[in-house]
Amino acid sequence: MDDTSGLSGGQSGGGETRPVASAAGPGGSVDAALERLARAVSRLDAAVQRRLEADMSLGGLQEELQRLGEDRSSLAATLDTAEARVARLEDANREVSRRLVSAMESIRSVLETHGG
Repeated sequence: MDDTSGLSGGQSGGGETRPVASAAGPGGSVDAALERLARAVSRLDAAVQRRLEADMSLGGLQEELQRLGEDRSSLAATLDTAEARVARLEDANREVSRRLVSAMESIRSVLETHGG
């Protein structure tokens, strides 16, 4: 059997895969297989670390989105309050303007009556 990985697919009674030396030599292929395994575990560890960082980043983004939603609600309430105040000020401004026009007309009338 030509085994390029240096491992045999044979199963022992406990369901474990046992390494088997290839025809190249009793220690060389096992060492190479262990080196490949170490590199694969290292790559897997790096991938897991990246995934954990991505998950934490996603959690942070979700928290930021929640805060932004709360800020938006607060700003909307503040805007509603400010718009109501603007409407009251506009009403007051119209009333003051109406009273000023009425006062000017009264003054004009008094001046015309008294020869001013």
